[in-house]
Amino acid sequence: MTTTSHALAIAARGLHKAYGEKKVLDGIDLAVPRGTVFSLLGPNGAGKTTVVKILSTLIPADGGQAQVAGHDLAADPQAVRAAIGVTGQFSAVDGLITGEENMLLMADLHHLSRREGRRTAAELLERFDLLAAAKKPAATYSGGMKRRLDIAMTLVGNPRIIFLDEPTTGLDPRSRHTMWTIVRELVTDGVTVFLTTQYLEEADQLAHRIAVLHDGQIAAEGTADELKRLVPGGHVRLRFADPAAYRAAASALRETTPDDESLTLRLPTNGSQRELRAILDQLDSAGAEAAELTVHTPDLDDVFFALTSGTHQMAEATR
Repeated sequence: MTTTSHALAIAARGLHKAYGEKKVLDGIDLAVPRGTVFSLLGPNGAGKTTVVKILSTLIPADGGQAQVAGHDLAADPQAVRAAIGVTGQFSAVDGLITGEENMLLMADLHHLSRREGRRTAAELLERFDLLAAAKKPAATYSGGMKRRLDIAMTLVGNPRIIFLDEPTTGLDPRSRHTMWTIVRELVTDGVTVFLTTQYLEEADQLAHRIAVLHDGQIAAEGTADELKRLVPGGHVRLRFADPAAYRAAASALRETTPDDESLTLRLPTNGSQRELRAILDQLDSAGAEAAELTVHTPDLDDVFFALTSGTHQMAEATR
């Protein structure tokens, strides 16, 4: 690894993992800056959870190198474990005991004193709005409450890097948005979050950088905006109330796809202010006024399907 990897929360190069004949990871590279959200996307079975398990020392890689929190994954796994927290797909909450008892159990595992453990548990239960339910069995908690308790338990050891493996799966929209707020607050506090998710909106809302894992390799990586620019298909849709204006616009504008029945024109565009202004100037020059103008730009759904369907050739994302 290079010296620049010390400025990163996570740095990995050439990670390989196979189970028998099945190659899960085929030499992936990762670079996650400190104090950011990095999201790993991919279809079911792409290897997202395998990446989390390797980086959190739960399973070894078959090849490659990685540093987490500045510690070599293979040479010093104990130091890595001391610096990280992991919230998996399935809750680690024990439903037979109370929320407070779950927190105190984690405090014991982290070898906190009784006094320090109770103080930490109380602070985190308050932070995650769980004080009112602290004395109730965790089995009575809603899905969103269990997830909040799960993350609160992860924070007992004050980790600087947190792995969240599909943390909002099965949650209702309100609980999901609450989790998003929690993630943003963690990053504001300087925590690095490594997030795997199947909710593309979640990655779009939270992640500073996004990587798409497909067939054991990183198919593309970049910011959400960088990834969206890889996919063609952005367009402007103009709808006209006046047939004469519709015909004038169709004559004035180039590369339009007309729909005579609905009096609409569709024009390819990247959605930039300059292109939109040029279209409006052409309409003004033609004396054609559109009743409605809508802009469609590719979203992460478009990116995801293009990268993982194998039907579209993608340029390499900016790294």
